Amino acid sequence: MALYRRFSRVYGSLHRHGRLAAAATLSDHSSACKAFPQHPSIPSFSNSLTPFDPTNSTYKHFICTRFYPENQTLVQLLHYSTLANPKKENDDKHSGKNNGLEVLSWIDLYLPKKIRPYAHLARLDKPIGTWLLAWPCMWSITMAAESGSLPDVKMMALFGCGALLLRGAGCTINDLLDRDIDTKVERTRLRPVASGALTPFQGLCFLGFQLLLGLGILLQLNNFSQILGASSLLLVFSYPLMKRFTFWPQAYLGLTFNWGALLGWAAIRGSLDPAVVLPLYASGVFWTLVYDTIYAHQDKDDDLKVGVKSTALRFGDSTKEWLTGFGLACIGSLALSGLNAEIGWPYYAFLAAASSHLAWQIRTVDLSCRADLYPISGLARLSIVAFYLDDSFLSGMDTIFKSFCLDGMKKITGKVVEIQ
Repeated sequence: MALYRRFSRVYGSLHRHGRLAAAATLSDHSSACKAFPQHPSIPSFSNSLTPFDPTNSTYKHFICTRFYPENQTLVQLLHYSTLANPKKENDDKHSGKNNGLEVLSWIDLYLPKKIRPYAHLARLDKPIGTWLLAWPCMWSITMAAESGSLPDVKMMALFGCGALLLRGAGCTINDLLDRDIDTKVERTRLRPVASGALTPFQGLCFLGFQLLLGLGILLQLNNFSQILGASSLLLVFSYPLMKRFTFWPQAYLGLTFNWGALLGWAAIRGSLDPAVVLPLYASGVFWTLVYDTIYAHQDKDDDLKVGVKSTALRFGDSTKEWLTGFGLACIGSLALSGLNAEIGWPYYAFLAAASSHLAWQIRTVDLSCRADLYPISGLARLSIVAFYLDDSFLSGMDTIFKSFCLDGMKKITGKVVEIQ
């Protein structure tokens, strides 16, 4: 009973600090295993009411030590999950759940307590959204580079920071507008605004702070780019509302997320070349339709309950046929953009590799398994390499190679040699 009382005191302290974990200051693993089955009245965070039995072979458990500086407490967290359904366990791992326990990220472990909700609101621990926003910018900046030179590294860094800020601002807007819906969806109910960790006013103030920083980056660009960049805010603010009115919110997300394909070119050239940037922009929209439709399948049951729409619900059992069409349109648009930009053959070689990877993803993805619904397309991995290996870059390398050969021949023969 003394052990149980120790647990209760620590549990109460942690619960007041918002710790969603069964905790005990226990000295060893065997004590923990003996303590829990003897006291089924200990609050359980499992979705099941069945008491935890560590002797049951269908369970696995482990102890993870955590130090909480705010109350100077060293705590050992007892995590457990059922093995009876390995597929469900794998799904929970990828969806951020552990049988009702919230999975701690680096935000919870290293950031000060007061700013953790804001970091979660901006999804700083989930960088994939920032990458997806940044890639079209990098593609466009690379294509706009002058012949014989590498892309502008300073501009790529500015756009990288802008992608981080704009993605965080978009998530903040989404959570503010969707806070009533998020409380009804399993995956989103613990978001800062929906859970009450932040008030809507605090979220709005944080949004203003993010937009102010974004404005600082935007002012570093030319006047045309400033106007073009500011116009994207209409898409950013209206996107969260689309799921209420149309089955195509993923298409609207594509228009929003790939605006950088236009802005990156404008930041380098000071204008737009429609023959190059419009196919590039379209390819990004089709790419977004592929990955976000796959991603939307994890929420389709909850979407039906709360009455919101998505392409996952629109396509249903025909999803893979639609994805195949979007994938072909994406690759075709990228090829057309490269053709109009007069990019050399390495671009198409890497594009072929990226398209093969995308085809493999569409063919093998299991739309009923959450673990499969986090696609990172080969386009992101390979297309950027293809843009670097265009004719301008190869011509620059050719010049360097010729200079190296000329110097070598001069040293060997003592004569000046010309290489055509």
